[in-house]
Amino acid sequence: MSKTVGFYTLGCKMNYAETETLSRKMQAAGYQQVKFTDVADYYVVNSCSVTESANKKSRQAVRSAHRRNPNAKIVVVGCYAQLKPEEVGTVDGVALVLGVDEKFNIVERLAEIESCDCASLHVSSIDSVENFSCAYSCSERTRAFLKVQDGCNYRCSYCTIPLARGKSRNIEISSLVKQAEEIASRGVKEIVLSGINIGDFGQTTGEKFIDLLRALDNVQGIERYRISSIEPNLLTSEIIDFVAQSRAFMPHFHIPLQCGCDEVLRLMRRRYNTDFFRKKIAEVHAKIPDAFIGMDVMVGFMGETDEYFQKSYDFIQSLGISFVHVFTYSERENTDALKITPHIQESVRTARSVELHKLSEKMHQDFYKKFDGQIRPVLFETRNKSGYQVGFTDNYIKVAARLPFNAKNKIVPVRLEYKDGEIIGMLNE
Repeated sequence: MSKTVGFYTLGCKMNYAETETLSRKMQAAGYQQVKFTDVADYYVVNSCSVTESANKKSRQAVRSAHRRNPNAKIVVVGCYAQLKPEEVGTVDGVALVLGVDEKFNIVERLAEIESCDCASLHVSSIDSVENFSCAYSCSERTRAFLKVQDGCNYRCSYCTIPLARGKSRNIEISSLVKQAEEIASRGVKEIVLSGINIGDFGQTTGEKFIDLLRALDNVQGIERYRISSIEPNLLTSEIIDFVAQSRAFMPHFHIPLQCGCDEVLRLMRRRYNTDFFRKKIAEVHAKIPDAFIGMDVMVGFMGETDEYFQKSYDFIQSLGISFVHVFTYSERENTDALKITPHIQESVRTARSVELHKLSEKMHQDFYKKFDGQIRPVLFETRNKSGYQVGFTDNYIKVAARLPFNAKNKIVPVRLEYKDGEIIGMLNE
C-alpha cells in the first residue's frame, strides 16, 4: 500500500509552482497525494518568511498536521526553512527541514529519515547555492505558473529574499521553451511567468529576458502569457514594445513601486525614483492604452513620516493605474532597515494600509468602468456559486457570465457590462 502525503503552501506563486512539482516528483516515486486536511503519513509545508506573520502561519500549519496524525513525518521547505532551520526543527512533528539546495531531493531525504526520531536538517549556506530547480504548476488546467528565474542580486534594505533564495539564476531559454511545450500538451491555455526578480533573467546564461519572451511567444498551444511582476528599472522600452505587438503576451503589467516618496525609496535602497517610475507608467499607457497596471506598495516602513506617506499617497493617486497590492511593513532580522528611524507604530501602519486599500479599490473600479460596453476576449476558468462562469479578459478584468455552454478553458469574446462594482459578460449576439 502506497504512503500518503498532503501538501500545504504559503507565500508567492513560485512556491505554488514548486509545491506542485514536488507533488509530481513524490507521486512518481509511489506516494499517493491526499488533501492536507486528511490524515496522511507525510505532510509537506512549503513555507514563506516574507513577514513574521508568514513564519507564524508556517508553524501553525505544521502543528495542525501534527495534531491530525502525531505519527506523521512532516517536512518543511521554503524560505522559512532556509532562513531559520533550527527554529523550524524545534516545532513538534517536524522530521525534515530542507533548504533551497535540497528541497527537490525530498524523496531521497525521506528515505534516509524513516527510523529517525529527531528533526533532520539539510540546509546549505545560501551563498553556496548555484542550482536552478525547474518548476511549474497547472492544477487549475486553464492557467499555469512557470518558474523562469530564482533568487535576487538586489539588496533592498527591508528584504530577506536574497538570504532565503540566493543569487539570481536561471536555466537556458531552450529548456524553458520545452517546459512551456509540456504545459501546452496538457491543454493549458495561459502561462504566468514567475520568478523572484524576473527581469534580471539571464545572469547565469548570458541571455536576456526579452529573448525569453520572444521564444515563448512562438510556442504553439499557449494562447496567453502574463509577466507576474517586473522591477520598473528592468521593464525596458523594448519589452513594452514587444508586449504591445505580441501574439500572446497580454496587456498586463505588475510593477513594484513600494513607495511614492523619493526620500523613502532611498531608505529602501530601491533602484529608481518617482520621476523615473512616472515616466515608465506613462510609456505603458501611451503604447498599450488598455493595459492593466498593478503595483506593490509598502506602508509603515521605517522612516515613513506622515509627510512622506502623504507624498506617496498623492503620487500613487496621480498615476491612473489599475490596482495597488498593499503590504504592511514587517521588521525582518538581518536587514539594514532596522537601523532606520523613526519606527512607525503598528496602529499607524494599519491606518495607512486602510487608506491605500480604499484608494486601490477606487482605482480598480475606475479601471473597470472604462471598459463598460466593450467586447473583449475572456478565458473562462471556473464557475461560481451563483452558476456564473468566471474568467479574465486579456487585460485582467474579472468577468462573470451566464453562458449556454461550458466555456471552461475556452476564450470567448463577450460584451462587458459594469454593474454594482462588478463586470458581467454577455454574448455579443
